[in-house]
Amino acid sequence: MTPPSLSEQAVALHQAGKAGEAERLCLQALDTSPDDFDACQLLGVIYFQQGSPAKALEFFDRAAALKPGFAILSNRGAALQMLNRIEEALASYDQALAIQPDSAVLLYNRGRALQDMSRFEEALDSYDKALRLDPNFSGALNNRANALRSLNRHAEALASYDRALAIKPDYAEALYNRGNMQWSVNGNYGVAVRDLEKAVALNPAYDYALGELLYLRMHGGDWRDFETLRSRVIAGVRAGRRVAQPFHYQAVSDSPADLQACSVIFTNHHFPPAPPLANAGRRAAEKIRLGYVAGEFREHATAWLMTGLFESHNREKFELFAFDNGWDDGSAMRARLTAAFGNMIDISRLSNRAAAEKIAAMEIDILVNLNGYVGLHRMGVFAHRPAPIQASYLGSPATMGAPYIDYFLADRILIPQAEEKFYSEKVVILPDSYQVNDSKRALPGKPPGRAALRLPEKNFVFCSFNSSYKLTPEIFSIWMNILRAAPQSVLWLLENNPEFAGHLRRAAIAAGVVAERLIFAPMVPLEQHLARMQEADLFLDLLPCGGHTTASDALWAGVPLLTCRGGALPGRVAASLLHAVGLPELVTESLADYQALALRLAGDPALLAGLRQKLAQNRLTMPLFDTERSRRHIEAAYTSMWEMFQRGDAPRGFAVNP
Repeated sequence: MTPPSLSEQAVALHQAGKAGEAERLCLQALDTSPDDFDACQLLGVIYFQQGSPAKALEFFDRAAALKPGFAILSNRGAALQMLNRIEEALASYDQALAIQPDSAVLLYNRGRALQDMSRFEEALDSYDKALRLDPNFSGALNNRANALRSLNRHAEALASYDRALAIKPDYAEALYNRGNMQWSVNGNYGVAVRDLEKAVALNPAYDYALGELLYLRMHGGDWRDFETLRSRVIAGVRAGRRVAQPFHYQAVSDSPADLQACSVIFTNHHFPPAPPLANAGRRAAEKIRLGYVAGEFREHATAWLMTGLFESHNREKFELFAFDNGWDDGSAMRARLTAAFGNMIDISRLSNRAAAEKIAAMEIDILVNLNGYVGLHRMGVFAHRPAPIQASYLGSPATMGAPYIDYFLADRILIPQAEEKFYSEKVVILPDSYQVNDSKRALPGKPPGRAALRLPEKNFVFCSFNSSYKLTPEIFSIWMNILRAAPQSVLWLLENNPEFAGHLRRAAIAAGVVAERLIFAPMVPLEQHLARMQEADLFLDLLPCGGHTTASDALWAGVPLLTCRGGALPGRVAASLLHAVGLPELVTESLADYQALALRLAGDPALLAGLRQKLAQNRLTMPLFDTERSRRHIEAAYTSMWEMFQRGDAPRGFAVNP
């Protein structure tokens, strides 16, 4: 009997779970026989399983050159997809399907590639073909639901998740996806929490599920096991695990180093550097071409802040382009934005690479990411580097953790010089506050009166209208201390969801505060909200992630805002705004001082009235709401970036002179 070859021995070892020994024998086999197909294929599989897709692809390519069969082309496609080379992955899958068109698994993988390219209708067709071959393919049902969700066919998506879970009740990924959709689309908080709790119980290490569960519970003010969950999430990030998305993590961490680690983990997983686009060369023109990428060019907090800047940009020096990943909501804000840009370039249905190619073809000089990882972001477009200069502004209160984002626009209160090392980008320091505001915004209308808002006519009204997920048990405990020490006061909050109100009322009672002293305001249009906010006496900020747009809303409404400077950027925005509006005395350096100043202001009407008058005077004279001043500073930053690039200098941090 002929003894087994080295590659045959390697296959047996691999099947026995001895990947290291199998790898050694494969390499030995290739030393003597470089055209050993089996050794090349097995090495590709081993490296793929080890999470080394580049090494895997090297050997899959060698094997495909020797024998381009179904299995090797399918494996090659998987490696290319892991490397974010999606178009090449799709081509490899199609080659494999030409050999074996009735493979449900391959059709499923093809659907995933199409989905990654935002070709959702085609992805759906591929999943449906896979399900005709295998009606119980739970993975195809789950991904089919994801595609339907992207097409805004939410009822069908939910039915597809339900089918997947009927077939496989312990399917953690489908539970995670269904729970996420139940909350973010349908607003079914209780159902969403149950799905996520079950997903975490089934697979505690499932990517981002633990952080999502903590984030969702915070939305509902459900602080069961809060410190335990928070500690597990922080430990996971510090261990380099995929435990929380950056946006969610900002609500629980005040460590710039940890925030950077979280962003780097997420970016490396979902948006690693993609194959660069061919350089078509730089046109000869005097104006700098600015491209803004966002999913919220409509009635949205980003637009409320930015529209004045877009309208006032110096057209003799800059050309403006908006790359829209959202939709036209028909609002007056959308009309303003369209007029400011001239047109809106829709990239919502383009793949990341196709969108990047479109941007590159328009020869954009500076491409600005307005989302970060919030909302309808398109970080995958930036991964292709369609512009020579790429910057993050406004949307991300932490580093993006990506080597292809060159600059991060901030101010010195947000990022002290010693903390610039925690930013993967080069930090650009703007004077005053980093946050631009729209000076064309109408001043708040006539307040409706406290009686119409169910507020006591004469009692002191503390308020906080931040999103519910930002509230932690620690801050709530301080608020309860304040209410106990100021027994005639009330706390006015936004009713983000009914569960939040219920949980907080019970927590107040447990803290010795009558539940009726917490008054919840319904969601209303912004103009009504600004008008009613004037009835509050003092706005209370939070930590570790405080108010951003909500903080400037309070100041624009003329309500003094009290903050405690946080340990990282997400908790320092209000401090930045207060300095820029001339009220630094409302920035405290400890929670003890924060509590003491809140009580002092509640007990000293003259002091509070003086601050309110000062704010009214400063609102239209200080830098915070001076769009023209902010425009000059931001344009100076863009100009410096462009001049460095033209000189051939690498990006470096700098400060803009006021």
